[in-house]
Amino acid sequence: MSIREQLWQLRRDYSQRALSEKDLPTEPFDLLKRWLQDALSEGLVEPNAAALATVSKDGQPSVRAVLIRDLDETGLIFFTNYESRKASELSNNPRAALLFLWTPLERQVRVEGFIEKVSEEISDAYFKSRPRNYQLAAWASPQSQPIPDRKFLEDRYKEMEARFEGQEVIRPPFWGGFRLVPERIEFWQGRPNRLHDRFLYMRQNDGSWSIVRLAP
Repeated sequence: MSIREQLWQLRRDYSQRALSEKDLPTEPFDLLKRWLQDALSEGLVEPNAAALATVSKDGQPSVRAVLIRDLDETGLIFFTNYESRKASELSNNPRAALLFLWTPLERQVRVEGFIEKVSEEISDAYFKSRPRNYQLAAWASPQSQPIPDRKFLEDRYKEMEARFEGQEVIRPPFWGGFRLVPERIEFWQGRPNRLHDRFLYMRQNDGSWSIVRLAP
């Protein structure tokens, strides 16, 4: 059987849960936190992983996985190298989209909005919470840049070990956090017969949120 035939035959009917108007809070962050807590409680691998989509200055889209490290009513925070491809694209076009996909729960969440850097205090606090080897790796890796081989990375890491031996690893000036400030958040709950539940929250000019049901 060909790959195409196998892919065409893949089917899964969704029947675990439903999402109705009565389940919707006024603020989308309340539901997002609830769903994220469900993913944590179910023991999903990397429940805070999300696909982050950006667009270059010449209109080329790109996407990669990031780990969301905090969220509240102001937005969702992730951390990265400020010299990486994603950071460069966000510098030129500070708008982005995120997608959480929790397949075992038959759920996904789409978030769209604009990007801003978090404060240095937030970046410092999170960097200090990371394991020391992760801190050293942030210094060692010129993220998204071409490198000659694996040995280059390992040698850079050893250099950082020697540089910071016996002392605290400070946050690199080229490393820190971004906040995605949402303007649209869509919640998708799988349902039988592909008649899924979809609800879209849209931020209004006064800061409140409107809610509409979308066809699947």
